[in-house]
Amino acid sequence: MNKGDLVSAVADKAGLTKAQAGEALDAAIEVITSALSKGDEVKLIGFGTFVVADRPAGTARNPRTGETIAVAASRTPKFKAGAGLKDAVNGK
Repeated sequence: MNKGDLVSAVADKAGLTKAQAGEALDAAIEVITSALSKGDEVKLIGFGTFVVADRPAGTARNPRTGETIAVAASRTPKFKAGAGLKDAVNGK
């Protein structure tokens, strides 16, 4: 399912137009992104939690040349699935 399919499904399920569903989805993504960029968690009970994890600096190897390169520390978004989502995926 891509974003267009998701917008169509949300529009059908919520009784909205595709434009309204698209705006709602874009707004939700924007709010989640904004919260994560501030370092906040976004918890959706029954669905999951979006968190930011810190990756320490380190070294890596270029597989082609074998050269060692420095990798800078970074922050990355992660998603932890909730019990409700896990149960739905496993057919429980």
